[in-house]
This record gives sequence, structure tokens and C-alpha cells, in this order.
Amino acid sequence: MDNKTDPNRKSAKPAPKSRDDRLKAALKANLQRRKAQARARSASDKGVAEDE
Repeated sequence: MDNKTDPNRKSAKPAPKSRDDRLKAALKANLQRRKAQARARSASDKGVAEDE
């Protein structure tokens, strides 16, 4: 029988080892997202300035 809630079963993506690792990964993802948003805003501001 196949038990999908088996606690010994490994997930496809290994979980970070500690709280510090989770926080580091979250901070890195947040920083990348904010940089992408800043680049998008900068690009749209340049497009508006050229139209004027």
C-alpha cells in the first residue's frame, strides 16, 4: 500500500538545515525581488521621461 503521508519519505527539494539557512534564503529571494522591482520602475521612468 502506498502511504503519501509517510514521514520517512523525502521531498523533491531538500529543506534548509536550520533557521539561519531558511532566513538567509528568504532574505536573498526578497532582495532579488526588490532589485527586479527597482529595475522595472527605473525602466518605466526612463520611458516616461523620453516621451516628454
